[in-house]
Amino acid sequence: MIKKSILGRVIRSAVAASALIAAASPANAALTINLTFIAGTSVQAQNAFTAAAARWTNAFTDTATLELTVGTGTLGAGILAQAGSARSSFSYSAFKTALTADATSATDATAVSNLASGSSFGMLLNYTADNPNGAGSPTAYLDNNGSANNSTVRITNANAKALGLAPTLSTVGGACAAACDAFIQFSNTLPFDFDPTNGVNSGEYDFEGIATHEIGHALGFISGVDVLDGNSGATFFNSDQFTFVSSLDLFRFSTASAATAGGVIDWTASTGAKFFSIDRGVTSGPGFSTGQTKGDGRQASHWKDNLGLGVMDPTAGLGETLTIGANDLKAFDAIGWNLRGAAVAAVPEPGTWMMMLAGFGLVGGAMRRRRSVQIAATV
Repeated sequence: MIKKSILGRVIRSAVAASALIAAASPANAALTINLTFIAGTSVQAQNAFTAAAARWTNAFTDTATLELTVGTGTLGAGILAQAGSARSSFSYSAFKTALTADATSATDATAVSNLASGSSFGMLLNYTADNPNGAGSPTAYLDNNGSANNSTVRITNANAKALGLAPTLSTVGGACAAACDAFIQFSNTLPFDFDPTNGVNSGEYDFEGIATHEIGHALGFISGVDVLDGNSGATFFNSDQFTFVSSLDLFRFSTASAATAGGVIDWTASTGAKFFSIDRGVTSGPGFSTGQTKGDGRQASHWKDNLGLGVMDPTAGLGETLTIGANDLKAFDAIGWNLRGAAVAAVPEPGTWMMMLAGFGLVGGAMRRRRSVQIAATV
C-alpha cells in the first residue's frame, strides 16, 4: 500500500524534467511527461527518471501530457520500489470506438478488427461466487451475459489520454499532492546503478530500466486479473462485480479461451498458460504471468518471467540491463499508443514473431540464474 507519509514532501521539477526530455526526444515529439520529484531524491535518481521517461516519449507520437510523481524514500526491508497509477472506467463501446479511431498501424488494424462486436465481450472466468461449478470454484466457465464486467473497461488515465478519452482525475490514494497519472517511489537504501549506458554493475540494479518498467505500468500495461486473484480467498464475489478488465486484458488469451466459440479472453486466475494475441488467440504471442496468489506467483500485469520477453518482465537481477523490447512495443501499440518510426521498425511481423520467441526461450536458462528481485507491485 502507498504510504501517505510522503504527502507534503514533494518538489516540483516539471520545467527541468520537461526540458531534459525534450532535448532527448525528436523535435516533433507530442507526448510530454512532467515529473514531480519527491523531496530528497538525488540528482542521479532524477536524471535516471528523466532518461526513463524519455525512452517512452521517444517511442510514441501521441499528443498527451502525463503527470508523474516520482523519487526515492525509505521503504520496508527488501522492497525495491512501490508504484500506483490512476485508473478510470469506460464502457466497452466507448473504449472500442476510441481505439478504432486511434488505429494507425497494421497491429492496430488487426487488433481492432478482432475485438468482440457489440457492446460487450465474453471471457473465461473463475473464483466467483456465482461460478456454475460451485461458489469460488477454480474451474473456468464462460461468462458472456453482457453484465457490468462484460461491458466495462478499466484503464490507466495515461492510456485514456492517449486514446482521447477523458479520465477521472486522481491523486492515486493521496500519494500525489495534486492530480497525477502515477506515483513511483524507489528505495533509497538498495544498490542501484543510475547510468546503464556503460553497462550495469554486477552488484547493483538498473534504476533507469526499472523506472522504465514502472512508467510502462502507468501507460497501461496492467491486468485486472490481479484484482480477481487478490480477492478470491475466504470471501468470493459475483462476476459482475469484477469490472476491472484492462485494455491489455482484451488481448489476453489461452488455448481454451481461443477455442471457445468466437474466441473470448481468458480472465482466470490460474497456473494455466495465458498469452498476448491480437487475433482472438489464433496467433499466440508472448506469454503473460498468471497471478501472484492463484497463478505462477507473479502478478498478471507482466510478461511471463525469465523468458526475456521485454521490459515488462516481473523481475530484475543484479547487473541486468532492462530495455524496451519489440513485444513491449507491440502490446502498447495494440492498446492505443502510436509508435514512432524507429519503434515501428522494431516490432516483428507475425511470421518472425514466433521465431523470435523461440530464440528468447534459449536464453531463459542463463537469465534465470541471475534473477532474484520482483519489480515493484502495482496498486
